[in-house]
Amino acid sequence: MDLRLMGIDAPLIHTLQHIMDAATEDSDKSGNAPTRNYVRDAKAMAATPADVKEYPNSYVFVVDMPGLKSGDIKVQVEDDNVLIISGERKREEEKEGVKYLRMERRIGKFMRKFVLPENANTDSISAVCQDGVLTVTVNKLPPPEPKKPKTIEVKVA
Repeated sequence: MDLRLMGIDAPLIHTLQHIMDAATEDSDKSGNAPTRNYVRDAKAMAATPADVKEYPNSYVFVVDMPGLKSGDIKVQVEDDNVLIISGERKREEEKEGVKYLRMERRIGKFMRKFVLPENANTDSISAVCQDGVLTVTVNKLPPPEPKKPKTIEVKVA
């Protein structure tokens, strides 16, 4: 299986890292700078690890979504072949008299985008979230039947 079809390749990770580095620098604010939303989405994608597995009849995407309930997670298909998995974990409400001594758990947006292969059946996708782990299953389309030769009737003139 070609991992580039699944949207996973080294140049993508390199580009995301480059965008994140460029966004943190206080260099000139030219019109060519990436938008804030683009940078935020790029950071969310880079910080959201995922496993992608191929089975004989399906593709399975496993994404850690700690602290999110199933209602806080969105699974969408865009442009007929791009699987988008997203969610957002918000900071807990502050209680009176309580202050953080250390805050290490990630808050904010989670997102991953995957370009699906041609044989992915986008009409047959299921998603299950259990114990903070989201599993999205995309069934494969059956292989196309080989084309049979077409016989043309020869008529008498």
